[in-house]
Amino acid sequence: MPTSARHIATIAAVALTGCGLSGCGTINEKLAAGVSDAIPAAIGGLPADAPPRPGTAKYDEYMRERERKRLLPASERDKEEKPVAAQDAAR
Repeated sequence: MPTSARHIATIAAVALTGCGLSGCGTINEKLAAGVSDAIPAAIGGLPADAPPRPGTAKYDEYMRERERKRLLPASERDKEEKPVAAQDAAR
């Protein structure tokens, strides 16, 4: 059975991308997480107010602050949010 240039190119492409029997899934997962962070929000990327990714220091801080706000009574939560809204309206 003769080996054509197409077969050699296919084998080389599979070897270079790291796709073995189970390698593709983990490689694509890591690439997708990094690439999606680099896409600007204007063309469909993450918005500026999106929460941080799990597993980072910022995520732990974000979850602590969220839990702190959750435990506050509703009357105190409103007091924290109103001054920011009043400053935006004054501009």
